[in-house]
Amino acid sequence: MKPKTAFAALAFWFALLSVHAPAAAQGASAGGEERAVPWLRGGQQTGFPDQQVTSAVRFDKLEWNRRGGSDSARWDLEAYVGTDYDKFFFKSEGFYDGRAGKFDEAQLQALYSRMITYYFDLQVGVRHDFSPRPSRTYAVIGVEGLAPGFIEIDAEAYVSEKGKISGSFTAWHDLLITNRLILQPRIDVRIQAQSVAELGLGRGITDFELGARLRYEMLRNFAPYIGVAWDRKVGETAAIAEREMKQTSSVYLVAGLRLLW
Repeated sequence: MKPKTAFAALAFWFALLSVHAPAAAQGASAGGEERAVPWLRGGQQTGFPDQQVTSAVRFDKLEWNRRGGSDSARWDLEAYVGTDYDKFFFKSEGFYDGRAGKFDEAQLQALYSRMITYYFDLQVGVRHDFSPRPSRTYAVIGVEGLAPGFIEIDAEAYVSEKGKISGSFTAWHDLLITNRLILQPRIDVRIQAQSVAELGLGRGITDFELGARLRYEMLRNFAPYIGVAWDRKVGETAAIAEREMKQTSSVYLVAGLRLLW
C-alpha cells in the first residue's frame, strides 16, 4: 500500500470513531452506588478522579508535502495510558521520502512518565530508530509539559548503544483565531554532543525546523490543516551534507490532518 493511501485510510478510520463514538452511560448498582461505564478514554471510576485510568491517541502531524519536487509524507504520533501521576507513553515520528521511495526517518519510543510538578512530567524509556542507515537503540530521559504562556514543551536527551549523546527540543503554541480556526507555530531542534559519521551528523546543533500550521477543527478530534515549514541543517552537519552533495535547506507547503482519539 502506498503511504498516501495508508495515511488516508487511517485518517478515515479515526473520523468514523469520532462520529460514531457511543456516549458513556451511568447506572446504579444493586447497592445504590453509581457506576460509570467506560469507553475508550476512561476506565472504571474510582473514588479519586486523579487515580482514574485514562488513555488517548494524538496525531500532531499526519501530512503530505511536495518536498524536493516529489510527494512525501510525515507523521508525529503520541499515545498514552495511565493516571494523572503515572502513565505509559508511546511515541512515533518519521518521514517518507517520495523521491527515494523509502522511509528517510522512522522512530518509536516507549516511555514511563511520572508527574513531577502540576505542569510537567518526567519521562524515561527507550527509543529505536529504523532507517536505511544502521538502526540504533537509545536510552531516553526527558520532560514534557506546559510552560508559561501555554507553550507546550517536549525536551529529551538520548544515549545510544554506542555511547553517543544527543538531544531534541520541540515547542509549539496554539493561537486561537476563532474557536475552531487555530494557528500553531512550532519549532523542532536536534543536537549532538559528538559527531556520528555513519549517520551524517556533526557535533552541536545538527538541524532545526520552523513551521506554522493553520487548522480548522471540524470536530474537536478531527482537524484538517495547511501550513508552511522551513528546515535547515547547520554547523558540521551542514558541511557533511554539502560534501555529499545533499540539500541543506528547504521550504515547503504541507497539508494534513490533526487527529485526537
